[in-house]
This record gives sequence, C-alpha cells and structure tokens, in this order.
Amino acid sequence: MSENLKKLTGKNKNDYEAVANHLVNDCDTELFKELVESDGFLFDFVKQNVAERIAKEVNETNYKNLVQFLKYYSPYYEDVIVASLVRYADEDLTDLMLEKFENGSIEEKIYSAKYFAQIQDPLAHECLKTNAYSDNEYLAQNCASALGQWHDEESYHIAITKLHTGDDFDKLAAVKFLVAYGEKSVIPVIFDTMKNSTMPENIAGEIPYLENLFDLLDKYYENTLLAINYIINGLGEILPPSVVFDFEFFEVFERIIHNSDDSKAAIVILNAQEKFDILTENDEYLFEENKETKNEFQDIKRLLKSINKKSLEKYINDELKEDSPLVFTALDFATDVVAVRELLKSNNQTLILKTAEILKHLGSFDETAKTVALLKVTDINIKAIIRAL
Repeated sequence: MSENLKKLTGKNKNDYEAVANHLVNDCDTELFKELVESDGFLFDFVKQNVAERIAKEVNETNYKNLVQFLKYYSPYYEDVIVASLVRYADEDLTDLMLEKFENGSIEEKIYSAKYFAQIQDPLAHECLKTNAYSDNEYLAQNCASALGQWHDEESYHIAITKLHTGDDFDKLAAVKFLVAYGEKSVIPVIFDTMKNSTMPENIAGEIPYLENLFDLLDKYYENTLLAINYIINGLGEILPPSVVFDFEFFEVFERIIHNSDDSKAAIVILNAQEKFDILTENDEYLFEENKETKNEFQDIKRLLKSINKKSLEKYINDELKEDSPLVFTALDFATDVVAVRELLKSNNQTLILKTAEILKHLGSFDETAKTVALLKVTDINIKAIIRAL
C-alpha cells in the first residue's frame, strides 16, 4: 500500500484531506486505481469514509477530472463519482458520457449507465436496452435500474415475456432485470417463476433486493417462507454468506420463530437449523469470510437452537402433502413411514422419486413400495433410479 493510500484511508484529518485534494485536483488515476484494487482489503466503513472525502473535494472547476477515474470501476465509489458528475452536468459532459457508453470499456459503460439513469438523454436509450442483459452483473443492473427510472415499458414487457417463454437462464436474467428495474408489482410473477424453475435458489436470492423480507412476509407469507427456504438451501454454495446481512436474516428468523406453531414456519426453521450447523461446522464454507460474518452465523445458529427441535418435528406430517410447496424439505426430516408412503401415490414423478429415496433411507422401501412407486412413473430415467434403489 502506497503512502498516499495509507493517508487517504487513515484517521489523520490533515493527511486524508490533503491526499483527497490531490487525488481530485491533480487527477491521480494511479492512486485511484490502487484504491479500487484495494476494495477487497479495506473495511466497508473505510471505503465509505474515502467516498465522503472525495465528495468534499469535487467542485465546479475540477469535476471533469473524475471522468479519468471511470476506467476503474468500484461499486463503493460509483455513487460519489456519478453524483458529482450529475451535479455539474452540461451538454458537453453528457456528450462525453454518451461516447463512453457507446465505445468505452466495460468499466466506463457501468458508470455511464448510472449517469444516464439521472440524465435521461434519449440518445442513451438504445445503449441502456442493449446492455441490460450484459454478462457483466454491474452493467446489466445499472442499465435495468436506469430503464426503470425512465419507466421504459417496452423493456419491462420484454422481461415479463422472458419469464414465461425463456429457458431457466433467460428467466433468471429476466428476474435480475425486473429486480433492478424496481417494479414491486411483479413479485407474484417472480414467485411463480421461482416455483417452476430448476434454479429456485438463484431466483429466491434476488427477490429480497426488490422488497425486504419483512414486508414480503406480510404480503405473501407462504411464498416468502418458500423463498427463504430456497435461500437457506443455497447459502454457501449458490448464494454468498454475506446475504445474511443483506436480508437481515437474524431478525427474519426471530420473526419466523414467533410463528413456529405454523407447520410451514416449523419446516423452514428445521431446515435452517440443519443448514447453519453445516455452515458453521465446516471451515470450507466460511473460511474466507471476515470475523463479522462468522460471528453473525454463530449468532443465527444460537437463535435457531433456542427453539427445541422436537417441538418443530411434530409439524412435519402436516407438510407431507403433494400440494405443499415445502413437501420436499419436509421429507428430509420425516420419520413416519406410513405418512411418507402415502406420497408414493403422488402425481409428481420427482416427488415419487424423492419419497422412494427417503423410504430407502428409513429402511422401508420394500417390493410393495417399489411397485406402488413405479405405477405412476413414466419417465425412464426416474424408473431406472427407483428400480436400482
């Protein structure tokens, strides 16, 4: 770390003010590049302090220097840079930002998309639409968010169409678009997409960025519990551990625990108890996480353990129904062989397979059960698995 970066990120007011002034007024792109490359090593509060220090130095005589920083993207300095450019925007700057958006690097395009969310120049409209499904997550998100602020109905309806007609990757991309677009009325449609996707954990992990889980529980209780259950399943493998902070999981679980006499809430808590045991007892999941994240996982684990597992298990059979969205999770905890065997009569072939596997695990998958399981199964692959059990 260079001496200037140490001063810029440090606590000495005289030092950091002098370096921030130098950074902006002398357009020190090498120092800004070093700052961006240090994102992974600096605490969030330090990066927030640096952003505020940069903001204080920007004025009407030096703001165009920030354009040189657009070559180096950081989500931590994006807001201060774009807000400063927007504050002093004029026709020349907007033309320059449009040129960056059309012909610049990916990093420049990301900043430009954010700029045109507020400076709604019609000439930027096509670029926003073109890049709304970019492979770069930040660029796609900024374009979708800008189109939402423009109230662009065409792009909104294209995304809705993708939810109904696209493959699972197209559907996930459409969900991400709609979340960034910011239209909350689409949440019920996203829930339906989640239920019918082979990537439900990915979709569930997007929904709380559109509306927080507390409000979602108020409006769509059962669907939100299902989404939380998928998020639990995806934690540490599909979804990063840090989402426990984004989604305020500790407080969310406090609320769900208050409803633990509801069978669906009970199943979600059982699943969470098991998953947080796995995540905290295997170093591979949290090894690279900071102390704050590890402590949060331990706190959530203790909270979940505060409710007795036996008091939850009595609700398992209530969710052993074909029409329960939590039936697959309930099966993981089921021990009542009679109740489980009833699911062999299901019309859902995947559920029949899961039921057969659970019965095998319980030592109760006899020839009679196998015959019943095969009666309704037409999928040759599922038939082969069941016969092999």
